[in-house]
Amino acid sequence: MMGLDNTLWLAGILTEAVVVGLLAYRRVWRLLPLFCIYCAWDVLSNLFVFLQQQYSPASNYAITYFIQASIDSVLMFGVLVELSWSVLRPIRQSLSRFTPVIMAAALLAIGAAIWPFSMLPGLSGQLSLVRLVGHVQQTVAVLRIFFFLGLAGCSQLLSIGLRDRELQVATGLGFYSLVSLGTAMLSAHQSTVVQYQHLNRLVIGSFLCSLLYWAFAFVQKEAQRREFTPQMQNLLLAVAGTARANRAALRDSEITDAKSRRRR
Repeated sequence: MMGLDNTLWLAGILTEAVVVGLLAYRRVWRLLPLFCIYCAWDVLSNLFVFLQQQYSPASNYAITYFIQASIDSVLMFGVLVELSWSVLRPIRQSLSRFTPVIMAAALLAIGAAIWPFSMLPGLSGQLSLVRLVGHVQQTVAVLRIFFFLGLAGCSQLLSIGLRDRELQVATGLGFYSLVSLGTAMLSAHQSTVVQYQHLNRLVIGSFLCSLLYWAFAFVQKEAQRREFTPQMQNLLLAVAGTARANRAALRDSEITDAKSRRRR
């Protein structure tokens, strides 16, 4: 007889498979290809781990966890960069082709600032490699929460709403990340197996809720993307222009220094 944990887990896998089908049906892969790849990878990896637990309970899960968590963190970071770039669709043609690289560097800088504060006590007793990957996952989870809060807080300025794919994806990620981070903090103070099981079910349930929200959102057609206000458009272009000018000045300075060294 299948227990509650396995039932929730299997329900999550099936619901995520439905979400992947809706992503393909709505052709969301044209707008957010990395997010579609992430969802497809996640449903396959979760199915693999589920089957591994059912038919090979004595397996060593450390290697599986390391591979799954590493790929998950890399793909999720790419999804955040992709969402940031997609939000700027109305003015992308006016931006430099290096803008996604700048966005990735900015997210890395924010992640580096989060890193010292994201290690949870529950990871201290794990193997060094597992502890490192777990630390990365917690950092990415906090980064997802900040990303969602920033996107939701600036939604009016960025002319996006809950019918826009970018905010829909960020909302699902933010809710799941908030619950999983909160339960991870609570689990560090729990002492019984039953308490851990309840918290784990809460995490799985929050993931299932995010999937159901995405399924509801992706059933509907995407809203037409609104243009930025003239003031916001000028501000974003000015920021991009400043960044481009600073990069050009730095490149010119490096060239001048190189010429000076050659003359010596």
